[in-house]
Amino acid sequence: MAFFLWFKRKENKPALLTGMAALALLVISLAVLPGAWGATTGNEQAATRKPAVITAHDAASPAPEVSRGGTVNRDDVYLMARVIEGEAANEPFTGKVAVGAVIMNRTRSPQFPHTIAGVIYQSDAFQAVSNGQYDRPLTTGAVQAARDAIDGQDPTGGALYYWNPAKAASPWIWSRPIIARIGNHVFAR
Repeated sequence: MAFFLWFKRKENKPALLTGMAALALLVISLAVLPGAWGATTGNEQAATRKPAVITAHDAASPAPEVSRGGTVNRDDVYLMARVIEGEAANEPFTGKVAVGAVIMNRTRSPQFPHTIAGVIYQSDAFQAVSNGQYDRPLTTGAVQAARDAIDGQDPTGGALYYWNPAKAASPWIWSRPIIARIGNHVFAR
């Protein structure tokens, strides 16, 4: 009741209308530009997570490319780079590209999801996703390795799996035919 009495006074109407306009503008901007405020909806949440650090080199987004799962965009590059950083931070550059190539090979295999995000967020597919290591700050090397893998470089020769033999791995993984060794990782089909 007090609000309506306050609103009836002529001198209070402009302040109220200004406040309502600001609130409406905020609601519209959240609805139209969800990424601008850090909000995402539904399936966008997993696919649009940004890296913790973006360097000037990373600011230029690559042109979208067509893959079996659709187009590859800037978010895919960053997502793959985050996995590369988490899985292969101490590996040589070729080893970083190899990890990205495994992700790309999986998008083309009928055994796996058809998108980069689908492959990466598949349950227990990558230890760096499971343990949070993919949230490490990105390096330009990881971003470039992701771009190279997306562009078709594959030093693994078509591998779908990789692991570090010095770390514990399931007996099942050792049943896969090994096709390459790069850095500390073994790559297999």
